[in-house]
This record gives sequence, structure tokens and C-alpha cells, in this order.
Amino acid sequence: MQAARRGDRAAFGALYERHVRLVHGVLLARAAAYDVDDLVQEAFVTAWRRLGELREAGSFAAWVVAIARNVSVDHHRKSLRVLGPKDAMPVDREIPSAAAPDAPAEARAALDAIRELPVAYRETLVLRLVEGLTGPEIAERAGLDHGSVRVNLHRGMKLLRERLLGAAS
Repeated sequence: MQAARRGDRAAFGALYERHVRLVHGVLLARAAAYDVDDLVQEAFVTAWRRLGELREAGSFAAWVVAIARNVSVDHHRKSLRVLGPKDAMPVDREIPSAAAPDAPAEARAALDAIRELPVAYRETLVLRLVEGLTGPEIAERAGLDHGSVRVNLHRGMKLLRERLLGAAS
């Protein structure tokens, strides 16, 4: 972290590699899949530029997640200005075509069902099921309480199961 603060790109690259799945998952829970890679890049570019503002090196993960969430909000605000309020989706609503168009139908259905859940469940489920992070990794990297992550995963899985079973019948 200290080397990255001094401008060492390789050190920042190591931070990127450690946290990119976390940021990708947070953004995938909040934006359409075709926008996520650009938003991940924007979040890390912002983090690189503002690295001097981070007070505690140990809180980089939570800090970059907050940046990613803000990037998502800004992205949706820009969409509102460009498309107009009737055509753009609000931040906490499902976004059409959440999954990549070439993803298997089951994956698209599952991701779309996840995207219909409340944002707390949505983020933890995407981080667990899509990005492959464990509950403790999600808690540590996102700066969340382990118990909250466990509850969100449990409740989110229950709601997801209900939605997927309801859609199948």
C-alpha cells in the first residue's frame, strides 16, 4: 500500500489483482453486465488518483468498494440525463439484460433473479456465487460484519430459491 501511495504502478497492480473480483461483483450487482468492465476500470482509476486520500491502508478494500458504489450511482445519473427519466432505470431497481447476452440461459435467469433482490442480498450473493468469494472474504474485503454477511447470504439464498422455483412453475 505504501509503495502504491508513492506512485508504484506495480504495487497498485497488486492491489488491483487482490480486489478486482470484489469490485466487479459489487458493480455487477448494480449495473448491466455490458457496463461492468468499464465501471470497474473507472473505479480503479479513481482509486489510483485519490490514493493519497485514504487514511488507513488496511481499509483499502472497503474504500475501493465505496468508490465502486459511487461510480455506479454516477453511471445511473448520467443515464438519466442522457436517456431521460422514463428510459433509464433507477439505481436500486433491476436493470434489463443483467447478464451478458452470450451467457447460458440458466445463468441469465439466475443473475436476473438475483438482480431483483434487495441490494444487500444482491451484492453478497453476486460476490459469493459469481465472484466465488467466501463469506469471511466478503466480510473482510467489503468491510462488513461477518454475521451480517452470513445473514444476508442465508436470507438472499432463500429469496433467490423462492424466485427461481416460482419462475420454474
